[in-house]
Amino acid sequence: MNLKRLFKPETMAVFGVSLNNDYHPANVIYNKNNLRYQVSVFAVNGKGGSINGETMYAKIKDIPETIDLAVIVTKAEIVPLVVAECIEAGVGGAVIVSGGFAETGLMDLQDRVVSMAKEADFPFIGPNCLGIYAPPLLDTFFIPSERIIRPERGKVAMVSQSGAILVDHMLKCAAEGIGLSLAVSIGNKALIRETDMLQYFRDDPETDVVTFYIEGFDDNEGRKFVLDASEFGKPVIVLKSGKTPGGTNAVKSHTASMAGNYEVFSSVMAQYGVVEATDEYELVTFAESLSCYKRTIEGRIGIVTCSGGHGALATDTCFSHGLQVPTLSQEIRAGLRNAVSPAIQNIASFTNPVDLTGSSTDDDFVAAVHFLSRIDDLDCIMMLLLPYQPGITMDLGARLSLVYQQEGKPIIAYVPHVDKYSMLIEGFMLNKVPVAHSVEDAVHMAEAMRRYKAC
Repeated sequence: MNLKRLFKPETMAVFGVSLNNDYHPANVIYNKNNLRYQVSVFAVNGKGGSINGETMYAKIKDIPETIDLAVIVTKAEIVPLVVAECIEAGVGGAVIVSGGFAETGLMDLQDRVVSMAKEADFPFIGPNCLGIYAPPLLDTFFIPSERIIRPERGKVAMVSQSGAILVDHMLKCAAEGIGLSLAVSIGNKALIRETDMLQYFRDDPETDVVTFYIEGFDDNEGRKFVLDASEFGKPVIVLKSGKTPGGTNAVKSHTASMAGNYEVFSSVMAQYGVVEATDEYELVTFAESLSCYKRTIEGRIGIVTCSGGHGALATDTCFSHGLQVPTLSQEIRAGLRNAVSPAIQNIASFTNPVDLTGSSTDDDFVAAVHFLSRIDDLDCIMMLLLPYQPGITMDLGARLSLVYQQEGKPIIAYVPHVDKYSMLIEGFMLNKVPVAHSVEDAVHMAEAMRRYKAC
């Protein structure tokens, strides 16, 4: 199936728009797209009429333009009729927001819609979903504009069976400065499933990393997904629910998914280099890391800090995640000592972690990172920066990013997440160097590269 008109439509029709309830989900979707997004949007209601001075069409065939995307927000029993009308009118695809299908036991109704769509080669997302967020084109989420947090446009795509989980991930992406190419809530995934999304994103030049929140698969589908992901050519990150008996039951009642054997699925993902996130925080952190560095590392970390305590904490966290913090040779230590300023040569520690002390300056950090970036036994440099240190300026992020551009060795920065330090953080992020706001998240960013196996 061709999904381009589904995800990059120029025209959209919203079915189920109410004449007397501005808070109806269909009205929310119609109004915000009409006012805030690039897609040309039309309202459809069997009674016809008008909404906010715009024509309300009784039938899709009455709309004077060819429609790329239909957003269906009607009662479940009406959905087959609407889908039939869309197929007849040559619509490119649909988002079926409506619930009341397999998740409530009405499998026959869902199967009926799927059968019609397959026969007509008509792609649809859902049912029982929020649908598509594709900045700046459209947003089919029935969340009022003033309540949704919108990440900037970027290179990370997110696919989720749960709409609410997806919205949470988007909120975290916005807070971390992670831009999205596309976010899709697939709900019951009656037709378009995770493997279809992989196929679409494989050829999408606007997407570099794809994350999935998955509740379950049909029989043998999980293995196919992992094999497809392993040959995808871009990082794939998966957060799986249904890991426990209670979670499995919750999954069945939410989207009628079969959770399957989690331990087997997790093991297969690790074997084939699909990056598994254990929680939603890891998923977002992994996405930021792999959107900057699409590479695999062995996990040998060089740590540079101005605080012995932060260095010790990072070392413990690295070891707890299976990463290494190699001891530096006497020769390397001597080289580091000569690279930094005389003021700290006799007070800094040049083992790993490298503690430049609170007396260090921007120049010391730049010199140390330049030197360590040329050490073959280190795969990644982890910077633990405390901007309240007197010798650090807001230019340090940009200067260290330049070191990465010159040397090519991944750098991960930890900077406390405070508005006062935003200029320092932006110096990293504008140059595609990931910034963590906790020491543990910095370690997670390195762990993401170790778990990923590039094709």
